[in-house]
Amino acid sequence: MAEQYVRWLENLGSHDVSLVGGKNASLGEMIQHLRETGIRVPEGFATTAQAYWDFLEANHLKERISQQLEELRKDRQKLAKVGKTIREWFYESDFPPSLTEAITQAYGQLADQIDRQNPDVAVRSSATAEDLPEASFAGQQETFLNISGEESLIDACRRCFASLFTDRAIIYRENHGFDHLKVALSIGVQRMVRSDQAGAGVMFSIDTETGFPDAVLINAAWGLGESVVQGIVDPDEYMVFKPLLKNQSYCPIIKKKIGKKAQKIVYASESKEPTQILDTPVEERPYPVLQDEEILTLARWAAAIEDHYGHPMDIEWAKDGLTNELFIVQARPETVQSRKKTSLLKTYTLKQKGKHLLSGLSIGSAIAAGKVCKLRSASEIDRFEENAVLVTEMTDPDWVPIMKRAAAIVTDHGGRTSHAAIVSRELGLPAIVGTGKGTEILQDGQEITVSCAEGDEGFIYEGIADYEAQDLSLEEIPKTRTQVMLNLAHPAGALRWWPLPSDGVGLARMEFIINNIIKIHPMALVKWNELKDQEVRQKIDELTATWEDKTQYFVDTLAHGIAQIAASQYPKPVIVRMSDFKTNEYAELIGGRAFEPKEPNPMLGWRGASRYYNEGYREGFALECRAIRKAREEIGLDNIIMMIPFCRTPAEADKVLEVLSENGLTRGEQGLQIYVMCEIPSNVILGRQFADRFDGFSIGSNDLTQLVLGVDRDSNRLAPLFNEQDEAVKEMIATVIRYAHEKQRKVGLCGQAPSDYPEFARFLVEANIDSISVNPDSFVDVKQQIAAAEAKKG
Repeated sequence: MAEQYVRWLENLGSHDVSLVGGKNASLGEMIQHLRETGIRVPEGFATTAQAYWDFLEANHLKERISQQLEELRKDRQKLAKVGKTIREWFYESDFPPSLTEAITQAYGQLADQIDRQNPDVAVRSSATAEDLPEASFAGQQETFLNISGEESLIDACRRCFASLFTDRAIIYRENHGFDHLKVALSIGVQRMVRSDQAGAGVMFSIDTETGFPDAVLINAAWGLGESVVQGIVDPDEYMVFKPLLKNQSYCPIIKKKIGKKAQKIVYASESKEPTQILDTPVEERPYPVLQDEEILTLARWAAAIEDHYGHPMDIEWAKDGLTNELFIVQARPETVQSRKKTSLLKTYTLKQKGKHLLSGLSIGSAIAAGKVCKLRSASEIDRFEENAVLVTEMTDPDWVPIMKRAAAIVTDHGGRTSHAAIVSRELGLPAIVGTGKGTEILQDGQEITVSCAEGDEGFIYEGIADYEAQDLSLEEIPKTRTQVMLNLAHPAGALRWWPLPSDGVGLARMEFIINNIIKIHPMALVKWNELKDQEVRQKIDELTATWEDKTQYFVDTLAHGIAQIAASQYPKPVIVRMSDFKTNEYAELIGGRAFEPKEPNPMLGWRGASRYYNEGYREGFALECRAIRKAREEIGLDNIIMMIPFCRTPAEADKVLEVLSENGLTRGEQGLQIYVMCEIPSNVILGRQFADRFDGFSIGSNDLTQLVLGVDRDSNRLAPLFNEQDEAVKEMIATVIRYAHEKQRKVGLCGQAPSDYPEFARFLVEANIDSISVNPDSFVDVKQQIAAAEAKKG
């Protein structure tokens, strides 16, 4: 009789979904087939579907449930009443003695296995129709944690059975065409991982925002993982590059964002409820939940699980604070990005926007606008207007009916794996989560625009912005002999464009990472102990709280940003331009004014190469070099090519190359290539000498046009004179291409002109340029222009 009702997880596999549900079958599959990879799954057992059917039979529930559901079909407004009635019948029902005996006997055996009297267990629901790639039932049923003792266990099992008829589960099955009385509920009982004394979270074997298949995304928080799933906290976020995981000499973590983690869920010791929410001690919040080796271990497990199942996976993990061991507690198919067609890329562009009101994590890449509808509870559904922007603290499965009617979603709390984020992706809605104070700042009826089209960070603007959506068909892009590469700056944005059939990145702008993510002048970190301005010191302290060596904050953050861009195109080349701020721009960074002179003409002043060997910035440039070395040598992205901007003379080039060597970056060693920007007439006139020192050229057409024609590119009055197609400019471009090819050096151009002017694209093709680098939204147009030019050239 026991085997009819109970099966040990180690004896289950993927073929047992109809017996024990998707969740329990998956746990058994991992225990059986993935042990050799080191993956740990907490031991336990599962009740069978037959146990559920016999429970219904013993309590005469089946016919009564059917009658209630018939009432619901006549009137959907009766959902709450029908759900409550059915659940109360479960609560009032008794387990058949044989089923009680089978569960308690298995519980006793589990206690013997883990050598503990009345062990704490997790009691999880596993429906026989859940976790299928075509219909995700995640979050529809309940999980009960920290359950101890036979009586409490049986009560938790009864509540699991009842949770098959939560309002959200009932309506979900109704909407997806599942027969309520053909879905059974299996209960999984596992040893409780003591993550209350460590941490837990969720990970995906694919990037949840872009569908980038070569990334593992991990969210982590202190305490139980429910805080991450429910969106109670703003968790840590780590991203790992899968292709380099097998090389043990690399640490391919390409992103580390430490969340606020203001609260955590722990086991309750003096409460009727098994768990409770506590404020996280202030001193714990700034620190990462996982160390690098733990991040890599989880990423390797995610990759192994994905390989075994043959598709991207959504995985829950936990760390035991008593043993410091990591465990996988759930794995199910990822059901959003893995099912999207990559042959069509939808892009959104903001043309005109109102005042910036609020920021948070962007979910998706769309833009939407509408009136705010601020709700405190899902019970306020009657207040919600169709196509309004839902603004709330956080969501759970009860919110889904409201979310389906929304134009966009904004929450105070949550990370990329919170309920609000997951459901928004499934519904194709833009969402901004973890804003911190959305419900405080945004007002009912206020018109706003929600933009998730600007990268990792989502922005909320006042009013209805002017924006456009465009569909890019990747199947219609022609092949060309001339390489077409991308200009990229935002690390998160780089992953959005992975489906484009580009030839790499022709220009990765370091300035964006420094200005928008690091925010601190590198010399202010180098000279930290000498800074007198207390306000500046406080700002730096806030950003670098968990770094003992403040310069390491700059190195780590810059390296991870560069690494995300390089990973998006790996193993194709990614050309990273070293910093090229002007002095007035550097001065705007935190602490910058103390280290930057005031110049009458910063455009022609202390910029680019001239800074790198100068004592006023040499130590700051050393931090940039450390970041490049970390990205190439520690993380393992050796497709990174360095590029030196605004290098005025060959003698200056020699000084820069010497400084690079002093910082461990010698051209030719470990495959390192170094390019130079061609943006000054001297770069063309002395092109052969520059070619002797560098591996390639990248023509910066804006600066080159400015300096060839003597036209300030920022002057409105002189705008009619600024022409990249001027004969003098074209002669310069043709000349440097010729000189570069004489020396067997590659030469490319980065700029918008080829997409704006078909005749300019034809000129570059006729001049035999090797590559053209453009903004991603111009990629398709440029490809077509080049294909036409190549066809005409023959």
